[in-house]
Amino acid sequence: MIRITALMDNRASENKMLINEHGLSYLLEGENGRYLFDCGGSEHTIQNAHRLGLSLKDLDGVILSHSHYDHAAGYRDLIEAGLGSRVLYTGPCFFEKKFAFDGVRYTDLSAGFDEAFLSEYGIERRETIGIKEIATGLYVVSGFPRIHEFETIPKRFVKQTAEGFVTDDFTDEQCLVLERDGRLIILVGCSHPGILNMVCEVHRILGKPVAAVYGGTHLVEADHERVEKTLEILRSMGMETCGFSHCSGDSAEEIACGHKEIATCHLAAGDSIFLN
Repeated sequence: MIRITALMDNRASENKMLINEHGLSYLLEGENGRYLFDCGGSEHTIQNAHRLGLSLKDLDGVILSHSHYDHAAGYRDLIEAGLGSRVLYTGPCFFEKKFAFDGVRYTDLSAGFDEAFLSEYGIERRETIGIKEIATGLYVVSGFPRIHEFETIPKRFVKQTAEGFVTDDFTDEQCLVLERDGRLIILVGCSHPGILNMVCEVHRILGKPVAAVYGGTHLVEADHERVEKTLEILRSMGMETCGFSHCSGDSAEEIACGHKEIATCHLAAGDSIFLN
């Protein structure tokens, strides 16, 4: 039995004792081990785990989908509380500073910790280049070719490099993939490179049907035509279940709910998926 629990999401679930805020965190527990995928933006992720009776001690690893604060800033709280793991998985260029730019003003969106912080706490950072199997049947994947031109990144997202500010291409983004009975279950954080670009690459590399996608699909700014096209292509790869969270957008979720061949839900703080 594998359990995937949303410890943090923008929405509240029926468990009103939990805190919901802008961010994402999933805890995966099962025979593959215990892994935290994203940490939300604050200590509230830890508090929710405590309220649910779920331990964040001695995890087998922590995976950060990318370095935006709403997915990664809670990592500092986790480590400073003596929780988590001594192993951290990130994509390339994770420590490049990220900002939102409105034409005049820059807002820092970064994770709030650096390599010196990891060194201070004895954390081993393992960088994902392409695909990495971290446990039997459990993979982290990065490096997503941009094959769907309609999946564009908003121009407001920029990063600071040695050459100055440039458009953020989200080289650091990665996803977590669980292989189960010859099919793939994919956890995504924000899908900035494009949910189809990501899922298609996972499908290509592992060569198996994609049964389910859970997480932030970043369809919040997508129009009806793009959402329909996205669902059509996901279905062609075998997707039967889509669990939306965080940045997916109400409109995209409503459209998906109209497809009878796709089982849909929203994973709010405290909601779980159980896989036999």
